[in-house]
Amino acid sequence: MGLIAPDPPRLRRLCAEADIPDGGAKGFPPPPGGFTGLFAVRAGGRVAVYVNACPHLGVPLDWAPDRFLSVDGRHIVCATHGALFRLDDGGCVHGPCYGAALEPVLIQVNEGAIWVAEDAGQ
Repeated sequence: MGLIAPDPPRLRRLCAEADIPDGGAKGFPPPPGGFTGLFAVRAGGRVAVYVNACPHLGVPLDWAPDRFLSVDGRHIVCATHGALFRLDDGGCVHGPCYGAALEPVLIQVNEGAIWVAEDAGQ
C-alpha cells in the first residue's frame, strides 16, 4: 500500500517583496477568524516572516503600524518590554524572553510576491 501525500497548503498573498524596503519591516493583520497578525522584515535582500507575538507575553511587538525595528535597524524590538530579537532567525538576545524565539512562518516567494499558508497567524 502506498502513502497518500497530504494536500498542499492553501496560500495567501502577503505583499510584493518590493513593498518591504531593505532594512525595513511591514505588519499584516490576522486572516479572517485569526487572532495574531504577521510581520515581515527585509535585510540584505532576505525576507523573513514571523508571527506578531512576543514569546514572553504573547502581545504584539509593534508600537505603531510597521514599527518593529530598533532605531539602528539591527534588531526586532518588543514595544511592551524592549526585548531584542535577531532579524535572521527571531532569536531573543536581550530581555525577559532571552533564549526564546519569535515564531517563524514559512514563506514562498513567487514572481516577486510573498506567500504564506492561509492559516498562518491563527
